[in-house]
Amino acid sequence: MSAARLKNTGRYRARPPAEPAEISANSIKTVLRTLDRDAHIATPIRPQGAATASTDCNVSSSGTAIQLSGLDRILNIDAYNHTVTAQAGVRLYALAEALAEHGLELIGNHEMTGRTLGGAIAAPCLGAGIGREAGSLGSHVINLKIVTGAGKPMTVTSEQKNLLCAMRASYGLLGVIVEATLRVQPISTFTATHRRLSIEEFSKVVDRLSNGDVGFRFCLMPYRDRVYLDLRRYGPDSGSSYSAPWKIKDWGESTVLPHVCKSLNRLLPIQSVRYRLIDSVTEATQGIVNSRFVRAGSNATAATGGRTASSTRRVLYSTWCFPASDFSFVLKAYEQFCTEMYERTGYRCDVPAIGYRVVKDASAVLSPSFDEPMIALQTASTQQKGWDDFVIDLADFAEHWAGVPIFSQTRSVRAEYAGQVYADRLDFFRRIRRQLDPEDRLLTPFMAQYFQ
Repeated sequence: MSAARLKNTGRYRARPPAEPAEISANSIKTVLRTLDRDAHIATPIRPQGAATASTDCNVSSSGTAIQLSGLDRILNIDAYNHTVTAQAGVRLYALAEALAEHGLELIGNHEMTGRTLGGAIAAPCLGAGIGREAGSLGSHVINLKIVTGAGKPMTVTSEQKNLLCAMRASYGLLGVIVEATLRVQPISTFTATHRRLSIEEFSKVVDRLSNGDVGFRFCLMPYRDRVYLDLRRYGPDSGSSYSAPWKIKDWGESTVLPHVCKSLNRLLPIQSVRYRLIDSVTEATQGIVNSRFVRAGSNATAATGGRTASSTRRVLYSTWCFPASDFSFVLKAYEQFCTEMYERTGYRCDVPAIGYRVVKDASAVLSPSFDEPMIALQTASTQQKGWDDFVIDLADFAEHWAGVPIFSQTRSVRAEYAGQVYADRLDFFRRIRRQLDPEDRLLTPFMAQYFQ
């Protein structure tokens, strides 16, 4: 009997295609059921956390999204061996607060602490860390529990070095992270000093700072020829560290300033007047929240700062990493690029760019600083109109200066250029991905342009 005849009898019916869906996972069993190959769900399947990405890396118009923020339990804090085990949906600031109660902190300082732990491991989570060991948050992971694209549980340990390196910064393409164990450290206080410099003055010292045992973060205002530099050093006389000043700093930079910029853009139609006022407010904010409030800190207290999930939705951003050895030249070129773009198109960013040193980190196959130290530069704005064209030109600028993209944070990356930058490492990652997800159940159209 032919297949056509069987179908026409009505005894056998074709299974209708699954509809796009969003599933909230409050347990690992839910993740296992969702990823089961026999489950009738739409693909691709994408894990989602705090939605801080600036690209569509974890978004698809079709398929199934697994919301993991419900997996928010901290399972164990080992103050003797300096480790913490937590589920993937725990927010970094909540993890930092829990560790602080035991006299511990995350290793390194990390931006956007509203991210979930799983998201911060699956995509590079960077910041102004001090010392050679302060790499991405994922570099301190020693054990991972994931669910593969075939719906099978898998545990990856530090003994499986190559596989663990691939899992870090894997963008959810090798499996859904559900639990992780990280190395942590006792709380150490650092001094935080601040300088206001011209771009020329900063370019003369940035190379030396990049090679020193110091953490630094800077606020760059190319239209005012201004850099606000935040230097962090460990020392015996660091003083007391309190979380309140860092919360005020975060509130000023990531909440008040973007809100003021949006309001002024809406209320003041005269561009020259509007931008002068915006820049003046920005300088005042930087001068007050840094110089007046923040004098000492620790990774525990600084974890209350950084752009949170809600603030990233208020601000458009794109991050590129540039070789630290050339950043003094990139800095001046970036100022010229911004000025020329404003003169040519009338568009400029109203929020200052944020930058910080990223140490050399080969702990992940797709680490942006795998070969050498980098400077991450996050360009940001609250203005949607003109932004898409701006980031295309910014990508051209970054390519010219050997910029390294981060697939979750860098807009308008050409697939050909990503292939050149990550080269053999990208090929190695693709081979592992084909083994763990041969049916492409975790591959969205956006990520397919880079990883197919």
